[in-house]
Amino acid sequence: MEPVAAPANRISRSDLVGVVLAAGAGTRLAPLSGLMPKALCPVGNRALVDLALDRLELVTSDMAVNAHHFADSVISHLDHEWGDAVTVSVESGEALGTAGGIAHLRNWIDGRGAVVVNADTWSPTSLAPLVEGWDGQTVRVMVNGDGGFGPRARIVASTLPWSVTKDLVEQPTGLYEVVWSETFARGELEVLDHHGALIDCGTPLDYLEANLAAVALNGSAIVGAGATIEHGVDISGSVIGVGAYVGADVVDSVVWPNQSVAPGERLIRSIRAGTSVTVGPL
Repeated sequence: MEPVAAPANRISRSDLVGVVLAAGAGTRLAPLSGLMPKALCPVGNRALVDLALDRLELVTSDMAVNAHHFADSVISHLDHEWGDAVTVSVESGEALGTAGGIAHLRNWIDGRGAVVVNADTWSPTSLAPLVEGWDGQTVRVMVNGDGGFGPRARIVASTLPWSVTKDLVEQPTGLYEVVWSETFARGELEVLDHHGALIDCGTPLDYLEANLAAVALNGSAIVGAGATIEHGVDISGSVIGVGAYVGADVVDSVVWPNQSVAPGERLIRSIRAGTSVTVGPL
């Protein structure tokens, strides 16, 4: 897919950055988040953080990811997959939250507008409508569903002008509390409706549903390179990771890379994430 072209009334790609917020500990996603950071959990055989970067890459060429929980693993993954194309902002001590994390990137953002997404939110929707016509001066949020903006709004992505970013405080704070709600109260928040697919992979069930949705977009199953599927085994609706071995039926389930399903087993709406970690049925 080609990058989105910039019309004359919109901020240019060179004046726009993309930020993926990936510092959360993911405690609700346990036990999966005890094996790897939530941002690296694969959906459709691609890490959540990579899927977020794929979407940002269509609207900007300058991207950053913040990291805290399992930061070394996030750094290693991004270095391997993206190299110099992605800046990693490591938060030491206490995690800084969604607003504090942006503040920690202030010197890198350096006067530019920002598009912000959460690594743990799966959506195949393009971010082009969010930045279309944006002049870099307003705060926008793309909200999923018909409920409008509020404390329980499902945020797909947002824009932050430099006039807001430069004043954020580098301490644990949230974008909802210090930016979105205040801007909304002043009648200055631009809210864009979003009616596409969106799943917050906060729990194992949600994470499974995101994978099943990815399969639905792809066909009957997604099979990673080097995976071995024994003859006659049913893998319908499932995601089979790179190098995995499947010797029994795996239906509407996820098998992580290099994991095995032995003959005689049967997984239904389950996640095989490690030698001793199987979540489900869900």
